[in-house]
Amino acid sequence: MALLADYILDLALSELDTATTTLYITSQEATTYTEASSTYALGNKSSLSIGAPGDRTPNGRKVTIAAITDGSVTGTGTATHWAITKSGTTLMATGALNASQAVTSGNTFTTEAFDIGIPDAV
Repeated sequence: MALLADYILDLALSELDTATTTLYITSQEATTYTEASSTYALGNKSSLSIGAPGDRTPNGRKVTIAAITDGSVTGTGTATHWAITKSGTTLMATGALNASQAVTSGNTFTTEAFDIGIPDAV
């Protein structure tokens, strides 16, 4: 069985905290930075609060992205996904929102706290 020590997984997850700049809400799942930041973007939030790596259930490691209460909505539509980007160049992570939300340009959006994790190697 393959094994990666927790600190190796933690290094990858810590990069989310130290290198990311913006979370976007998007109308569908982005696969590139351009899709996340412009093509599908409906809003954004800078200065994310990302917790320290910890144990993930059933295995592996995770970080928790704190709830957002004051994201800026920049487009009108239905947000279904989130995307986290690095320094205006790289899509770092993406996933589905807990629930889709109809948003209107000029308003604010909220998200619940959510986890991003890496399972143990098996």
